Amino acid sequence: MAQYLALLSLLVRDYDEALAFYVGKMGFDLVEDSELGAGKRWVVVSPGPGGSRFLLAKAADERQVAMIGGQGGGRVWLFLHTDDFDGDHARLSAAGVTFLEEPRHEAYGSVAVFEDLYGNRWDLLQPRGGKA
Repeated sequence: MAQYLALLSLLVRDYDEALAFYVGKMGFDLVEDSELGAGKRWVVVSPGPGGSRFLLAKAADERQVAMIGGQGGGRVWLFLHTDDFDGDHARLSAAGVTFLEEPRHEAYGSVAVFEDLYGNRWDLLQPRGGKA
């Protein structure tokens, strides 16, 4: 029996503003956007084939709203691998994505920390050897 991580739930304030960021600025694919009724939607985005997908989950109560942007506790908790670090860094920067540091070249690869629209921290990472 094969297992894999299919979806990560990412708390968002609003479906459409999240789509504008993840699809519009980050260039993710919109996999599904289905109405569920009562203002709820099943919204799935993906950075590309072969990777985990994100369920954009609209916060439904005060506790969830308080967690928007803080699901990683202020640490980098999402790692976006690339096989074109320089190109993706330039594309994301031009789209208005906020990088918190200049690109670094570490023993494990090229990396730069950025924030999404809610303040979640991500690594843009091209592992050594160039394989995403």
